[in-house]
Amino acid sequence: MPGSSQRRGAVRKGGKAPAAGSGGRGRRALEGKGPTPKAVDREYHPAHRRAKATARRAGGGSRGTGARGPTEARGTRSTRRGRGTTELVAGRNSVVEALRAGVPVTAMYVATRIDSDDRVRESLRRAAELGLPILETPRPELDRLTDGAVHQGIALQVPPYDYADPHDLIDPEAPGVPLVVALDGITDPRNLGAIVRSVAAFGGHGVLLPERRSAGMTAAAWKTSAGAAARVPVARATNLTRTLEEFKKAGFFVVGLDMRGDVELPDLPLADSPLVVVTGSEGKGLSRLVRETCDQVVSIPMSSAVESLNAGMATGVALYEIARQRRA
Repeated sequence: MPGSSQRRGAVRKGGKAPAAGSGGRGRRALEGKGPTPKAVDREYHPAHRRAKATARRAGGGSRGTGARGPTEARGTRSTRRGRGTTELVAGRNSVVEALRAGVPVTAMYVATRIDSDDRVRESLRRAAELGLPILETPRPELDRLTDGAVHQGIALQVPPYDYADPHDLIDPEAPGVPLVVALDGITDPRNLGAIVRSVAAFGGHGVLLPERRSAGMTAAAWKTSAGAAARVPVARATNLTRTLEEFKKAGFFVVGLDMRGDVELPDLPLADSPLVVVTGSEGKGLSRLVRETCDQVVSIPMSSAVESLNAGMATGVALYEIARQRRA
């Protein structure tokens, strides 16, 4: 061969022939598709579901719970949003029990292709009867929403609780002699729920909580109250001591419960007066400032074999005795 083709390696051995041009056939694949839609406009994005839930609540929501404090510690997740919280109750037992107890719910999440059992079927039936939106959710998304809790393929979204204003509990037109229970550092939502139930049972007019270092009206508190939370207003005070002073100016007497009280409960002389009964925390009792604000500190007489009662039981006993003296 002429030229340099006789040099070693100068001859191409095999290989593909030059590719033909596309002739414009791939031009459409190179064209832009416009701006990316906003998250709330994408149907499968969590922001879209949250926006739909918010719109439903705005259109006709009901009074609900918030905050933290699950029916089972590993079965819930709370998301802080301003002063309220949105709680997720997860797990088949927790979900069906919350629906039975009448806990306010805005939506139900059900995993795609869930293995159904009696609890799931009952939960779906109750949700349908309540007209709740039932959202079929991929398991990875449900894992993310519940923050890794053992959800067993089902979860409920509980809205923030609508707390009353403390001044709403000072109601001179309320039937009977006013009776309010204030909680000084109660951190167990089950104790809170039991106290709300006792307030409803013995003619109380409301419950007062401090905003900080206190349990809130969560799904666990709703469950323990056995529906009483729908009838008894619960208010939150920025400063509990200052709010108690305002109740005193409105004509209330403030009575604290403490095992080292000055007066035993059966001898309480203020039972017939407008009262605020203050229950201290499970471990430390009444705080110093709250104790100094009380007009009287009373104790519950007990056998020496029992050192103390928990906050929920002590409040129930005190309210029963006050109701008994008022009837007498």
